[in-house]
Amino acid sequence: MTTSTAPGSLRPLERRVLALRDEGVDREEIARRFRRSPEFIDRVIEMANLPRHPPQRSTPPRRHALRPIERCLLRWQEEGESFDALAPRFKRSPAHLRRVAGLASYKLSHQG
Repeated sequence: MTTSTAPGSLRPLERRVLALRDEGVDREEIARRFRRSPEFIDRVIEMANLPRHPPQRSTPPRRHALRPIERCLLRWQEEGESFDALAPRFKRSPAHLRRVAGLASYKLSHQG
């Protein structure tokens, strides 16, 4: 491909249109194959050659290794609260809270 953009960063439609253009297929035929107007194909080619920003992360970076429920459970556990007393607050069983706290402890011990 004769584009300034890396082929891996192009969308499938852009890659296919550019490949057909590089094979020498005229824009009217490309437009017919994709059931689009020739002007649309011109825009795809033009925009495929524009520089792109690196892809953004889909999720923001995490400030904490633990989820909020895990942080709360560990804090209250350190303050001496029992899982039986905490269970009604979370509408979960004490066994579930024990598993969550155990996973949180595991995450902290293997962080890093």
